[in-house]
Amino acid sequence: MRVNRILLSTALVVVALVLQVSVLARLHLPGAVPDLLLLTVLGLALVYGHVGGALVGFGAGLLADLAPPADHAAGRYALVLCVIGYLAGLAKPDYGRLKSATGSMLVVVAAAIGSTLLYAGVGALVGDTAARHVGLGGLLFTAALYDLLLAPFVVPGIMALARRAENDPLAESGSAAKGTDISSGWLSSGTGLRIGGQRGGLGGLKAKARIRSTRVGRIKGVKRL
Repeated sequence: MRVNRILLSTALVVVALVLQVSVLARLHLPGAVPDLLLLTVLGLALVYGHVGGALVGFGAGLLADLAPPADHAAGRYALVLCVIGYLAGLAKPDYGRLKSATGSMLVVVAAAIGSTLLYAGVGALVGDTAARHVGLGGLLFTAALYDLLLAPFVVPGIMALARRAENDPLAESGSAAKGTDISSGWLSSGTGLRIGGQRGGLGGLKAKARIRSTRVGRIKGVKRL
């Protein structure tokens, strides 16, 4: 990943984790807890793609595994968010811009349900049966509901920040050359002229000007007669 992506992802993940632990976890809502960290990973994955989403998800999940008051095996949530980030990155829209909110909402619901099921499944493999005692059905419903209500306030902002960071001066080299190609393409498409790629371009323009002047002279001669 590029430097600006790493810095932005780290900052957003740390802020999301602090808010998750210090605010959302203390609301004592029925069922699941709104997963701000998951929504942050989704927003970044929808801009960075499946590879970036998997890397961000793994780092965010590992940080959540090690941060207090985590009481589960280290690496459990890292695996969950790595898989979710990868799958969400596969749904990356063109140019990182959403055409409608329906697709992103479906991604949020699927990620909330999938992360809960995957977390419970990994817990069952390591002997953690807490999800069975709480009620898996209630956890799935409340997780999807809370994340869906919180997503409009989080995911679009995360995606906007990620898109803006793509234009950072620390971005990979060659952006200036790409900008030149884009500007030359805009000139050629907007004016109909090809710059530096057509022989006798200026000569053709001069010939057209001479023909027009000759026509104007003939018209004036006719009017004088």
